[in-house]
Amino acid sequence: MNPSFWDSTKVLVTGGAGFLGKQLMPRLLELGADVFVPRSEEFDLRKESDVKNLFKKFEPEIVIHMAVHGGGIGYMQKHPARIYYDNILINTYVVNYSMESGVKKFVGIGTVCEYPKYAPAPFKEEDLWSGYPEETNAPYGHSKRMLLVQSQAYRKEYGFNGIHLLLVNLYGPYDNFHPEHSHVIPALIEKMFNAKLRGENAVEVWGTGKASREFLYTEDAAEGILLAAERYNKPDPINIGTGKEITIKELVSLIAELVEYDGRIAWDETKPDGQPRRCLDVSKAKNEFGFEARTSLREGLEKTIDWYKNEILGIKRT
Repeated sequence: MNPSFWDSTKVLVTGGAGFLGKQLMPRLLELGADVFVPRSEEFDLRKESDVKNLFKKFEPEIVIHMAVHGGGIGYMQKHPARIYYDNILINTYVVNYSMESGVKKFVGIGTVCEYPKYAPAPFKEEDLWSGYPEETNAPYGHSKRMLLVQSQAYRKEYGFNGIHLLLVNLYGPYDNFHPEHSHVIPALIEKMFNAKLRGENAVEVWGTGKASREFLYTEDAAEGILLAAERYNKPDPINIGTGKEITIKELVSLIAELVEYDGRIAWDETKPDGQPRRCLDVSKAKNEFGFEARTSLREGLEKTIDWYKNEILGIKRT
């Protein structure tokens, strides 16, 4: 990392209060950046007037745009319209006022959900537009695709220096463990601990367990974002991940082992698996700006489970 790039630089981080922001913010402050995180009670990013006032107030030089409306498969199925609408508004206004304010760098945080359902794995950036996203999260994926399209269009017409990072599924401390909104890892941790505490002998898991996913620890994700902000200036989207996949069945077994849950796993095969495979080709990130994930899935899960036990359950390590 290059401290001189960040020293006294005004950095606006939308969505910086979320669990990825909990890893990103300390790094930015250590590097000497002047950081501002807008809170929704003061700045509703779905409202153009609020976004305009935000940029007028802070006058950022760099924008890291992480604000998003999303959730797990169940939440995506219940609220596809709201997710699409909110994200389109948020992205449109934030990119536009980044351009109008003359920011020198815009870092748009995209998602693996942008990839086509049947893209050949590992996913390569050039395959992004080769098909339709997986149906359960297509509205979310399309809203993120439009963030890329807008950034590229603004680069072509206005010389806007916007980049787009395609992040895989994230996990780590401070994640959302709400049963309706959470993604697969926090949902499994929550379910298994609850089953142990209540003396229940089974945990229900959606799907068949055959689908595969790739998971990136938030500390590594923060490093990837910062390196890209410093060193990457091209219009093409770029993958940020580990390049390693695991089936949901294997993931469930690993979390059960780490949580010390020995009950039964009840697979609800009437529920969707989602995309059959998710795994990124991460070679471009390594070649373009030297990013490689450092944290193994087991190590990251151990850290996440320790945080959950300490902060959510109040179980102090002796």
